[in-house]
Amino acid sequence: MENNIILSAKSLVKYFHEPKTFQVLKDVSFQAERGEFLAIVGKSGSGKSTLLYLLSTMDTDFEGEVEINGVSISDKDQNQLAALRNANIGFVFQFHYLLPDFSALDNVMLPALKLGSKSREVIRDKALDLLNTFGLKDLADKRASKLSGGEQQRVAVARALINDPAIIMGDEPTGNLDSKNTNIIFDIFRQLAKERGQTIIAVTHDEEFAANCDRIIELSDGRVVS
Repeated sequence: MENNIILSAKSLVKYFHEPKTFQVLKDVSFQAERGEFLAIVGKSGSGKSTLLYLLSTMDTDFEGEVEINGVSISDKDQNQLAALRNANIGFVFQFHYLLPDFSALDNVMLPALKLGSKSREVIRDKALDLLNTFGLKDLADKRASKLSGGEQQRVAVARALINDPAIIMGDEPTGNLDSKNTNIIFDIFRQLAKERGQTIIAVTHDEEFAANCDRIIELSDGRVVS
């Protein structure tokens, strides 16, 4: 089922050179399928966030190969990578990174306006639709800084979805949330994978969150151990 593979990592090796040369990732290989919900786990310093950064095309200084939707990222320049990222990947971080003075609606619309492939009106309708899906339609015009933590994170997920990405990458996406809001975000991810066939790859410290995913990739000292 080669065409079912949405992301492929082959023999990834990554070094940091400050303060001294240190190997962070050691021959990491795995594949993710469409509609799969993956957790990346491991102790602090095991290389989880570094791996996600490589997979997201944000860091291209590594050995090995990453393919997204069958396209290798290794021969792409920064502009091509930005376009590939915008079209294929949605991001959700531990800190929502919303623009505090913008409304929830404006925050959700931003990546689509940046991509520039649809009219503002179409983007606005889609953003409202997403906010509605997450029970936030009544808060569309509220400034991001005035929302609760759980609401902000749901807006961040809606923003990640505005361009219909094939892959949603989360770096501790529930790290700042209480158990109730963690469950809400988890259920949203589960639904996206199941109903929309979107692939979720989440770095997490939350054992319960990881245990409920389809598959766990565990890193230890820069290697995949399970």
